[in-house]
Amino acid sequence: MDWKVIYVKPRTEKKVESALLKMGIKAYCPVVTEIHQWSDRKKKVEVPILKSYVFVQPDDKKLDAVFQVNHVVRYLFWLGKPAIVRDNEIQVMQNWLVKGNTESSVESIQPGDKLDINTGPFKGQKGLVKEISKNRIQLLLLDLEMKITLNRN
Repeated sequence: MDWKVIYVKPRTEKKVESALLKMGIKAYCPVVTEIHQWSDRKKKVEVPILKSYVFVQPDDKKLDAVFQVNHVVRYLFWLGKPAIVRDNEIQVMQNWLVKGNTESSVESIQPGDKLDINTGPFKGQKGLVKEISKNRIQLLLLDLEMKITLNRN
């Protein structure tokens, strides 16, 4: 079953996901753990990857029920139709998050280069290098129409 995308108010993604799950609506908010530092301490914090977006799989009868949850603004539309995310795309994202980031090295890659990904959770995908900086690479996965950022340690 395909997923729909809802736009929510900033910094409410995890609250909305929790409320939808309690209502019996399948919801997914992909998060990563980051270490945030304050003047007196460091703390691990779960941060949503996609700011202000939550994936949902409501039954046709519950399409409007998502709006009963506080902070839900609207469904995301693409070309005049509700945006659809295929289940396998969600699974790729979940697998990537479970496995975590793997170390990689970058050699002689320039923006605009096309790459075939041979290992890892995106194995078999084709990517287009969008941007390279000292500490990261932005890669557009062509088949998934998804931009990912790879951090270098």
